[in-house]
Amino acid sequence: MIPGSAPIEKKVLQKITPSAVEKKHIQQVIEALKKQVKKEIKKTQIPITIQLVGSTAKDTYIRTSIDIDLFLVFPPTTPRKILQEKGLAIGRALLTEQEECYAEHPYVRGLFQGVKTELVPCYKITSATQKLSAVDRTPLHTTYVKNHLKATQKKEVRLLKQFLKGIGCYGAEAEIEGFSGYLCEIVVLRFGTFQHLIEQARTWQPGVTLTLTSGPIPNFSTPLTFIDPVDSKRNVASALSPEKFHLFIEACTSYYENPRLTFFFPRQPVPWSLKQIQKHLTTKSFIGVAFHKPDIIAENLYPQLRKAIRSIRDLCEQHGFSILDASFTIHKNQVYLLFHPKTLLLSKTILHAGPPISLKHNAQEFIQKWKHHPRTLQQPFEKDKRLYVQIEREYTDIRTLLNEQVNHLSLGKHIDLALRDGCTILDQKDLLRDDLRLFWTTYLDNKMPWER
Repeated sequence: MIPGSAPIEKKVLQKITPSAVEKKHIQQVIEALKKQVKKEIKKTQIPITIQLVGSTAKDTYIRTSIDIDLFLVFPPTTPRKILQEKGLAIGRALLTEQEECYAEHPYVRGLFQGVKTELVPCYKITSATQKLSAVDRTPLHTTYVKNHLKATQKKEVRLLKQFLKGIGCYGAEAEIEGFSGYLCEIVVLRFGTFQHLIEQARTWQPGVTLTLTSGPIPNFSTPLTFIDPVDSKRNVASALSPEKFHLFIEACTSYYENPRLTFFFPRQPVPWSLKQIQKHLTTKSFIGVAFHKPDIIAENLYPQLRKAIRSIRDLCEQHGFSILDASFTIHKNQVYLLFHPKTLLLSKTILHAGPPISLKHNAQEFIQKWKHHPRTLQQPFEKDKRLYVQIEREYTDIRTLLNEQVNHLSLGKHIDLALRDGCTILDQKDLLRDDLRLFWTTYLDNKMPWER
């Protein structure tokens, strides 16, 4: 037992465990949804069955975060095109505030009687070896957890989920890159209790591998590997980023040493004033790229934003601008890519190193390339048995580089289109703005979520 944790965890469970009345209500909504879905299925004349999956099926959901995941299970002989068409038609007919999402094939996400709901078509399988699409495994996941998770362990799953929510690590979607609900459940199956997981995770190193079953373990280049008990070739933790992996370990270590309620329910940061932010930025240099947020779902947007950050960082460093840190934030319909270069300005010239003179062929090529090059300021010369040439930099100001080159990069399909519609390079003074106050506060205060 972690000293001092029992009363905290008891209080957390009181806040997050759905009451009997709430459980009854969600069951009524689910039954109403099933009834409507069955009516729509009859219209298709296809023997589609339905299966409730996810946390509501397993009774591991948190009362403030309820999602209904209903799978439309098609016969394996159904053509993919028909599965997609009929699956989407049922979702469109029943859900409000709907949006079309994609998980190997499209599905519909929206609201049913005010509850977040996903209607996902899949193929009926009894083993992961039969899967025709990635989502076909999900009903098997639900069955596995329901068959193995003890009633007393449901509270352990809820504690873990709320802990991950509090530290910003819950959710395998592209926006979060953290722990999925299913990963939480099998982690509890592996360690038994939330407390035992906390104790063990403090010692994790990148490359840790977990399993619930025996047999050979494939090699995955991820910080955490947890072999799917229903599919031995799959890593359930594949979405977990290195950053969130290390954040989880740090949170477990801190909670073990000093448990407190803020790990589960962190205080919302109070945005600093622009004057306070400016004071903290006086010794740093930042530059930003701002553009209108593409109208696409988060699962498509966030991977493209991360690619954009990497590509722009590479561009800067190729031209001699060392980037100490890079990040992005979204405020309403505006995207900001922010970079912390070591310097905004570089010298006009650079001493460019060539090959050792002992490599005669390479040395000759170097001399021929730079002897009459328009950027050459001093002819190639030898020093310490290596060739050098003094050349004029292509860019000495990072702002000029970004202004001229960002639009020529491949940053992702929708980001490229957004930049063509217009982007703005922002100096540090331009980044001192009200809609970035919360970003700067959390970026500069050097505090973990549980410390605020």
